[in-house]
Amino acid sequence: MKIKDALDSIQKVHPEDELLPLYTPWGEKTAQSGAEKVWQEYPRPQLERNHYCILNGKWRCWFVPVDNPAAASQKTDILVPFSPECLLSGVGRQLKPDEYLWYEREVSFPEEELARKEKGQRCILHFEAVDQQAAVYCNDSQVTSHAGGYLPFSADITEYVSGQNLLLQVRVRDESDTSWHTRGKQTLNRGGMFYTAQSGIWQSVWYEWVPANYIQRMKITPDPDHNAVAIELQSPKEFASVSCTVYKPARTFSLEEPFRTSAAGLQPGERTYALIGVSIRRESSAPNTLLLTLPEDSVSLWTPETPYLYRFTIIADDDIIHGYFALRCFSVEPDEKGVLRFCLNHRPYFLHGLLDQGYWSDGLMTAPCDEAFIYDIELAKRQGFNMLRKHIKIEPLRWYYHCDRLGMIVWQDMVNGGTSYHMPYVCYFPTVFPNTAFHTKDHHYRLFSRADEEGRLEWEQECRDTIEHLYSVPSIAVWVPFNEGWGQFDAARIAKQIKEQDPTRPVDHASGWFDQKGGDFKSIHNYFRTLKVKLDKKRAFVISEYGGYACHIDGHSAVSRAFGYQKYETTEALADAYRQLIDRQLTPLIECGLSGAVYTQLSDVEEEVNGLVTYDRRVIKIGTAPGEQSEKTESEEEKKT
Repeated sequence: MKIKDALDSIQKVHPEDELLPLYTPWGEKTAQSGAEKVWQEYPRPQLERNHYCILNGKWRCWFVPVDNPAAASQKTDILVPFSPECLLSGVGRQLKPDEYLWYEREVSFPEEELARKEKGQRCILHFEAVDQQAAVYCNDSQVTSHAGGYLPFSADITEYVSGQNLLLQVRVRDESDTSWHTRGKQTLNRGGMFYTAQSGIWQSVWYEWVPANYIQRMKITPDPDHNAVAIELQSPKEFASVSCTVYKPARTFSLEEPFRTSAAGLQPGERTYALIGVSIRRESSAPNTLLLTLPEDSVSLWTPETPYLYRFTIIADDDIIHGYFALRCFSVEPDEKGVLRFCLNHRPYFLHGLLDQGYWSDGLMTAPCDEAFIYDIELAKRQGFNMLRKHIKIEPLRWYYHCDRLGMIVWQDMVNGGTSYHMPYVCYFPTVFPNTAFHTKDHHYRLFSRADEEGRLEWEQECRDTIEHLYSVPSIAVWVPFNEGWGQFDAARIAKQIKEQDPTRPVDHASGWFDQKGGDFKSIHNYFRTLKVKLDKKRAFVISEYGGYACHIDGHSAVSRAFGYQKYETTEALADAYRQLIDRQLTPLIECGLSGAVYTQLSDVEEEVNGLVTYDRRVIKIGTAPGEQSEKTESEEEKKT
């Protein structure tokens, strides 16, 4: 064990550090152009309608002390959906736990939409995520409220639709890490492995028009063993008539391509999507569920190497939606030697993964644009990775859509909560004495910062809501409820509950070291010891975090400090150490029974500079792809010239 590296990595807070303003290439374009409209893509790719309006762009905002409304700040512009704490918002102000943040904008409805109201259609207002407690008002009347900073919510605002402008307001409060609410890696005292707290609207705001009885959500369950898919429609009432059209699967999938069933009238670059003959059945006991059986010659399984997706259209009474699904299954099964392995479509599949925090130097938890999502996923694939562990964060559905179509498996963490963590107990002690931690029971709630029953109940409900929200995403392979004891409790019981709700996916119940012998994986973190395999008779073995090699790049790091688990002065030394780690330690373990491993991490975040790419996504530090030079390399070439 490398004692010095372990001691150097002890968590330290540095709230006094002023972060260097770093723009990503995409954020820089937005800032320079003064763009008033951002994130105009359809937010929900698997349940798409034709009649909608994106409300992202310039809003007004102001801050109000909770106990002194008269001391409100002046109104200022804010670029939604960027949090006021980040560069791209244009605000640059922290929302404090004892303050409200108010948003407002006017919404005008064109004649076409007024006519829809007259025909009995409903206008549904959607918020994809607001951190953390939100109350929504239309013309000074509250229409809904929501608690939880990572999940979507909606409200029917039809009665407020008229020829007059609608005043839309949102009041937000965020207690961050001063309470037991879910918060992820956010903290008011940033430093080390915890980052700047954000708040407010941080995902898309939009509305759509729907019939009186409409598809509120779908639950898609593929069954590749029988060439079948079940699509369960949730709606206010049962539908009298439901039909479904399925199109031939495509590997280069894009929602932006129009549905075409013939070559007639095609424009250059357009493609056809041929219909396939699908057997569709509706059971009388479940009339809102479609059972689809695909013909043998139209079956194409989804894998990262062949990410086949099927587009479809459903007509349910007066409602019309477009979506997609994939045929695939994830499981843990024994290989030919009897060793339990992660399996994709019943075949052992090694998961070469990256820890993906999903933070951006100019947008914090909000990516600057859709293209930025694509960049990260494609970079990971070019570096040879086939899995991203989405670490303690829930992304917009657009991110999962790109993982689906580009072929990237996702291990999905739940968002952690709890009061202030006892870092010596949940991090430093188990790092040095992991075997002792493996025998620690997590029903000692106070040790795990879970003494508040209300907080535990809230987390369990959000866990169920997260699974419901993301259930239909093809690329999600594993649920990860807890990480390193941060707010962990009753992990073995929670794993069983998750399996009951979703029996189609394995569960990594306790990533790190407080193993309660539940779930489908023995899942360890190893940053300072030689990598080894310790097989479990009942579960597959994964190293769910390792590496963390750090290298600070001047001009591309948010602060002068460098946090990581082993530090290197140059990218050359970093890359050499990384290659040795992969070739000499990790790769030989696959034959010994290793099912997957997650390198820390995809990108730098603030002072944690152990990414393959810098925080601003401008310098690739490890494994620069062919034809793609880092900024550092370019500057060196300029000097030589």
